[in-house]
Formats: sequence, C-alpha cells, structure tokens
Amino acid sequence: MTCEEAEVLLHALIDGELDAGHAREVEAHIEGCPHCAELMQEYREISQAMAATDLRYKAPLELRRRIEKALPQPQAAPSRRSVLRGFAMGSAVSAMAATGLVAIVLRNDDAQRIEAEVVSAHLRSLQAGHLIDVVSTDQHTVKPWFNGKLDVSPPVIDLTAQGFTLVGGRLDYVDARAIGAVVYKRRQHVINLFVAQTANTERRAAKISTLQGFNIRRWSDRGLNYWAVSDIGADELTEFGDKFETAMQANKEG
Repeated sequence: MTCEEAEVLLHALIDGELDAGHAREVEAHIEGCPHCAELMQEYREISQAMAATDLRYKAPLELRRRIEKALPQPQAAPSRRSVLRGFAMGSAVSAMAATGLVAIVLRNDDAQRIEAEVVSAHLRSLQAGHLIDVVSTDQHTVKPWFNGKLDVSPPVIDLTAQGFTLVGGRLDYVDARAIGAVVYKRRQHVINLFVAQTANTERRAAKISTLQGFNIRRWSDRGLNYWAVSDIGADELTEFGDKFETAMQANKEG
C-alpha cells in the first residue's frame, strides 16, 4: 500500500468504517511509515478535540424576532382586478404550452432541481461515516458490490494512474430513488460520481455548472446519466470527466 492510498483511508480507519482486511493493510503501512503514523496521530487528536467540544449554539430571541418580522405578512383577499389578471395569465400559460415553451421551462427547472439534490447528497457524504459503503481502491471489488442493490450497476473505472484515486462507492438517494455513487479523490478533495439510469439512450455532451461553491459536470451516455460533483476547479473536474469517458470508450471498443 502506498502513502497516497493510506492517506485516503486514514479517516475511515479512525471512524471504524474499514473491513478487517483493509484495516490490517492500513495499520501495517502505518507501522512502517513515520509520515503516515504522524498524520494518523494528528487526525486522532483532531477527532478527539472535536468530540470533546460542545458545538451547539442557541440563537438569541432577538434573532427569532428579526426573522419573523422579515417573513411575508398575510395578504388580504384578492381584488376582482387581480383575479381577472390571474385568469389572463393562465390563458397566456396555456398558449405557451401549445407551443412547447412551458415544457422547456419545466425541463430546465427539473434539471436545476436534480443538480441541487446531487449537491445536497455530496454535502451529506462529507459528514463523518457517510462517504463510503464499500471501501476499496479496486474497481473489481467496488462494481460487484452494487449488484442486486440497483437496477443497473454504475460503471466503475480505476483512474488512479491518471491522478484520480478510486476509494469506494455507496448507495445514495436523488430524485426520490436509489442511485449509485462512485467515490474518487483528487489529493484531499472528494469527487462524487452519481450515476442513474435513464430511458434516453442518446449521448448528451458534458456541461459544467456551479452551485453552492461546488462544480458539477453532467453528461449522458448509453442510457445512463452522470453527475460528477466536487470542490476542485472546473478544469480539473472536466479533466476527470474526460478521462472517465475516454476509459469507458476504450472498454466498449475492447
């Protein structure tokens, strides 16, 4: 086991998330590596300090009053003019629907909602004990773990040689359904690759967007939707997606 692989798994070892085999591998590496042993000690001290600290905070009453004051006040009954305006707006919406404009707006809103959900799932995963269900740097261990848990197992590609270390996978929930999340690391940054089945088999080119400070690279290929989410730069996330797609194409041709 290399230092890079061990460093990825140190937090999981402290939190008791590793299986017996991987725990022994990391512990054996630590015994012979002063650098990782020192890093492990630092992580343990940080974990103990956080556990001993009372991080709860009770907001003052004045804050509650300010929030209540800022909330919209109950509205009076609508006037006859506003009711008529509402009917007119409804007619305009019906006219737009006939031309397909509303469908486009709804699709855009749906895509934005899904992006918000994958970012929320990414944030949840960063909490202690939530990142990985199966811990492994071996794609032949991670991919079979998904079998039987999802309708379609997500593709798992080992990109360690390209600078993106595979660390495991987990089940997550987006759009009220279970999907697979394959977890990678770029230095100390987590990349969650969410994969969900779709009825549309057409390939859709990748697009990069940003939400709540996280970059999202989304694309579709061969009946699967992909969302790669991370706090790494957009250029690095683009590099990750490009290398993943290249490896998928090579596997298809092979």
